[in-house]
Amino acid sequence: MRLLRNLQGTDDLIHEEYRAQQAMLDAQPTLVKRFLEMQARRLADAIQKNQMQVGFSLPDKVIIKVTADKAGPLVEVPPEFREQWMGGVISRITRADIRYVLRQRLSELEGSLDPAVATSARLIRHATALYLVYEMLPAGRTVLYTTGEDEEIAAFPVKDTQSPTPAITQASDAIVEEGPADEKQGALQTPFVPFALRFYLPQWVAFDEDCHLLVKSIGEAEANLASMQSFLAVLHAAIALAPYMMADPVYQQKRYGMLGQFIHQGRSLAAFETDEMVRIIKQRAAAHDLNRGLSLSMPYFDDQALEIHTHDFEVIPAGRIMFVPAFVVRAALEEQAKVAQDTRLSPSTRKYLLIELKAFEKAFYTPSKS
Repeated sequence: MRLLRNLQGTDDLIHEEYRAQQAMLDAQPTLVKRFLEMQARRLADAIQKNQMQVGFSLPDKVIIKVTADKAGPLVEVPPEFREQWMGGVISRITRADIRYVLRQRLSELEGSLDPAVATSARLIRHATALYLVYEMLPAGRTVLYTTGEDEEIAAFPVKDTQSPTPAITQASDAIVEEGPADEKQGALQTPFVPFALRFYLPQWVAFDEDCHLLVKSIGEAEANLASMQSFLAVLHAAIALAPYMMADPVYQQKRYGMLGQFIHQGRSLAAFETDEMVRIIKQRAAAHDLNRGLSLSMPYFDDQALEIHTHDFEVIPAGRIMFVPAFVVRAALEEQAKVAQDTRLSPSTRKYLLIELKAFEKAFYTPSKS
């Protein structure tokens, strides 16, 4: 009970800090807001590109006090503090992360005895976090995910049975493809499959509910997964810069929508590649091309690291040993026993890796003839 009260208290503090920072930004004159947006754009771009050097400026004047009914007067920021530069020779040598350097510099400025400098730094921090969440990431559809059995993260899209299918394809329901250069047909709207429309950003959905490929190649599917990973990385950068952004409704919506989609598609990619491995092994076995040993790197999605990893194991030792499907079955069974006890993996990660190993076992199992 005490732990629940502590968590609730922490949550209240986060929301309170978010509201305070937003109120301070809203109280600034329009020109100051535009100036802060320019600095935020510069810093957000540097964070995304992980630049080694970046500079920003504090505004000339800021409002430093806001009450319930009115804002205080503008206060001048000392000229010697207005221009800030980060990332010198030492930073380039040590390859320091610009996100860390920026957080450190803003914390130093926020600790200034001059209230105008401290307030300006907090405004820069808040404006940059807002820009990362609101401007650098596309908005998606309203979605609902459910959790699987013994899973913590919702990643299964729920079909919206209340919204009718539109008679006319909308921009959000299709991907625009340019026609050939020699044809004057303009852009062609290709509708997404219904399953893709259950996700936050349908244009990055590469697999259907049965792990069948929806895009032209596995390379395109991997590119989609990389785009989703970059999307979540930007959200993580915003939280690293301003942890109270967890209280922002747009942040919550984008994180929920993309996290569920990323995990679902990551698992689907791993399952698809596992099926491809089975197909290639059977093809090579038929050509007697596996009689010198066989080692596998089975892909799986780690939902803690949010990355595709591989589970490596040996099926047949190197040497002149004839391939027999039973070797694959035995190796898959042995790996299932190991993975089931591997506490380094989350329960849901173990679950889906075991499903892949079981699929391997079934693919090569041949019932004995009695």
